[in-house]
Amino acid sequence: MAPNDIGQAPTDIIATARGLAPLVLAAREEAEQTRRLPPHVADAFAAGGLFQMALPRSMGGLELPPLTAFHVIEEISKADGSAGWCVMVANAIAAFMALMPVEVGRHFAGQPANFRAAGSLRPMGKAFAVEGGYRVKGQWNFASGINHATWLYCSALVMDGDTPRLTPTGAPTVRAMWLPAHVATIVDTWSVVGMRGTGSQDYIVDDVFVPAEHTCSVTDRPLETGHLYHPRITFAASWTGTAANALGNARGAIDAFKYLAASEGTTQSATLLRDRPYIQARLAEAEAILNAARAYVIDSLGTAWQAVCSNAPDLDQPVAQVRLAIAHGMREAVRAVDLVFHAAGTNAIYSRNPLERYFRDAHVAVQHLAALPVHYESAGKALMGLRPTDIGW
Repeated sequence: MAPNDIGQAPTDIIATARGLAPLVLAAREEAEQTRRLPPHVADAFAAGGLFQMALPRSMGGLELPPLTAFHVIEEISKADGSAGWCVMVANAIAAFMALMPVEVGRHFAGQPANFRAAGSLRPMGKAFAVEGGYRVKGQWNFASGINHATWLYCSALVMDGDTPRLTPTGAPTVRAMWLPAHVATIVDTWSVVGMRGTGSQDYIVDDVFVPAEHTCSVTDRPLETGHLYHPRITFAASWTGTAANALGNARGAIDAFKYLAASEGTTQSATLLRDRPYIQARLAEAEAILNAARAYVIDSLGTAWQAVCSNAPDLDQPVAQVRLAIAHGMREAVRAVDLVFHAAGTNAIYSRNPLERYFRDAHVAVQHLAALPVHYESAGKALMGLRPTDIGW
């Protein structure tokens, strides 16, 4: 694959992410205190192409295979879960640009592309049809990365007067409105236990006009023809990034624990943690859990991607496996973090110890929709030859 408009060769981007890790590590405390990704880190991510991985190549993006994006997000998340989360979200939303005309996408991204997306899939707004488009208002939450975003994806109910317009099946009509980030008012709601550096604030849009050509629906057929935008792989590819974040955060926790174990004992014994058989066993167990979960995600994603790229006629089983691997991987990541956190004893509870932050971030990340238990039920249906009905299958 040749280098693209950003000037970043896909084969280099994993190395780029690895090279940015020291910058992310140095900015962790600032992110924790300001509750957002520091501007200089966001700028470095944009310059390195990390926000452009899922943006269509026709719009100046990288349009990278999902496994490459997995490794990039994992590398950043090892350094800091919040920073990795911001990279993941920006790309999950950028993938929806495949629903838009190329000329609109190029306008949004600029040249060279500097597209920084945030927003929400939740239809928490209302859109009223007017000549040439819609007038939109509403308040959305969990807008990770909104402080450095350039465009917002705002899902809204299309209204007929005071009631939602209905589809032929009787469901409310939902349409996404793309708005420049500066038209939104950020509401400071992000006071949370973990993932503080994501800046996942609420935002308000108050009666803003959106041209019809700046709207789309997830039920629309993608205008882009690349394999990354195949409707059956969209959510699997995006949520693989969520798993990469959880697994990378867990790797960071294990590394932090090993560093701590080499220098600390406990109040009951001066013997270093690393020299205790019980601690050695817990570390090995956490390693096995994490590596097994990670291998399942990588293997199932590779199989699903190969099936999409080869135009396989039946994607039900590959998609079921990767969706199951995502939910399983995120939950297993928490289990691995918990093992080393508790093995560290009271050493782990001090904020001066990075393990404490990895622990908090792990327990917030797993609350994401991608890790909900319902995905086990849906995967079971698919494995039984039935078609799940929840989102993205």
